[in-house]
Amino acid sequence: MSELRIGAAIRRLGAAATALTLTMLTPGPAGAVAPPTVDPHALILGSPVAPPEATQQRLVCAKPLWNGPAPTGEPAVQTALEFDRAWQFSRGAGQLVAVIDTGVNRHPRLRVIPGGDYVSHSDGTADCDGHGTLVAGIIAAHAAPDRGDRFSGVAPEATILSIRQTSLAYTASSSYGENRPGQMSAGGYGNVVTLAYAVVHAVDLHATVINISEVSCSAAGQNSGDAALGAALQYAADHNVVVVAAAGNLQGNGTCKTQNGTTGWNSVTTVATPAWFTPNVLSVASVEADGSPSSYTLYGPWVGVAAPGSNLMSLDSNPGGTGLVNGIPEADGSIAPLDGTSFSCAFVSGVAALVRARYPRLSAAQVIDRIVRTAHAPGNGRDDRIGAGMVDPVAALTADLPAASAPAPVTGRALPIPPAATPVDPWPTRIGLGGALGCLILLAIVLAVSTPFRRHGPLELPGDD
Repeated sequence: MSELRIGAAIRRLGAAATALTLTMLTPGPAGAVAPPTVDPHALILGSPVAPPEATQQRLVCAKPLWNGPAPTGEPAVQTALEFDRAWQFSRGAGQLVAVIDTGVNRHPRLRVIPGGDYVSHSDGTADCDGHGTLVAGIIAAHAAPDRGDRFSGVAPEATILSIRQTSLAYTASSSYGENRPGQMSAGGYGNVVTLAYAVVHAVDLHATVINISEVSCSAAGQNSGDAALGAALQYAADHNVVVVAAAGNLQGNGTCKTQNGTTGWNSVTTVATPAWFTPNVLSVASVEADGSPSSYTLYGPWVGVAAPGSNLMSLDSNPGGTGLVNGIPEADGSIAPLDGTSFSCAFVSGVAALVRARYPRLSAAQVIDRIVRTAHAPGNGRDDRIGAGMVDPVAALTADLPAASAPAPVTGRALPIPPAATPVDPWPTRIGLGGALGCLILLAIVLAVSTPFRRHGPLELPGDD
């Protein structure tokens, strides 16, 4: 195993939203890009929950740490998003949030269950990179006042389903140092095909929300190779699962290095998947404390909403860790902050869990619609940098929204059965129906006497068609 540490690698995971690349492409000029289509025949069901080929760990594991004075008081992000007010209406109870990422290490402040591993042979609760644990902490960590801090995830009563699908510490055993289709630009393991496997698996394990803090970039006009992933995301939508994905971050190299324009699909230079599979995915951009787009957030007509993404904290992702971390050691000895649309995505997945717990009868599409319509829009309305604007958990839980367009029918897992209605005295109804029935019988007798007999179809009442 190489002695090269991957502290810098986890920084790239956050800043690049775990950017997977299909090939090392050089983006060309922006051109007209059509929204993606879904090929239902590309859906892959029943894939084994295991690496599709032999893999090997090549790098030692990341070691995130706490940098600075011990954390006290409520973190600024929690104050800005008004978690305390939101928790008066929902804390995410009963929601299973799948984190498809680098795995999630167990932590005393996190409720996590194993969902399997497409990288190595763990049960999904091994996180060598640290990234998935950081994401999971933002979604669902619960507070521990006895430790002196007030950090909490957005939905502290939700449960995390951990599925390891990517890692910078691992590579295919037969291809170390090679650039192969589907390989991550920084080496590592995981691609859009194993991501498709993981999405289907999360749906089959009854996740109610899926968080994907990963992005595969390709140049506009190039084949993104994501047909199976698009079909998997449609499978999730058809089974009433909310999928939240990072919008993606600009990189210094690789295929996420060219920023898109802000005039819709005609100004797209870099395609980001799964983010671009709207409306089956709610794509999340990053904003700074003042609400402006983060310098690294990737624009796109697929961006739905935005959330904080810079200078964050989360659970200690080191095995056996019990506290918090806010930094990543760099190769030069400096400490990099936790930045990236990966973490913005986590905030919105937490909000989705809150909404699902409060409104269990809403479909996945209606949950996404509520989050988008209650976000704080930019000055001129929606734009391609931050979508509908900063997510607002309290408004998403409390706003009285006018009806939007009729929701698409949801197939798959049934929604919770609503409580039974209050019993009503049946006799007035029976009397009324009896009188109406008598009139109909009398009318039938009159018609039978005055009209020749003929065969006819069933009686059609309004609403039967």
